Amino acid sequence: MYAIIETGGKQYKVEEGQVLEVEKLAVEEGEEVLFDSVKAVSGEKGFQVGQPTVEGAQVKAKAIEQGKGDKIIVFKYKPKNNYRKKTGHRQPYTKVVIEDIQA
Repeated sequence: MYAIIETGGKQYKVEEGQVLEVEKLAVEEGEEVLFDSVKAVSGEKGFQVGQPTVEGAQVKAKAIEQGKGDKIIVFKYKPKNNYRKKTGHRQPYTKVVIEDIQA
């Protein structure tokens, strides 16, 4: 059984027991997260596609870690103008483990 959920402007295909890094959520570590924007569900009843979401479907997950991703270097320059700018960015994320898919 799997589901397609949307969080943080992105869509993820999830299964029970899967560990997933999503955009940062405002939850503490160990807290339960409920994803109710379920786009599609595949289970015993077959494949259901929502219009735009599946009615009554939910995915329960547990937040296990808050962190930051790898550093990305952003380097801008303009040739012949002596313009150089170097900055870095680390994207925050929340690591969750999928516990239950309810269709």
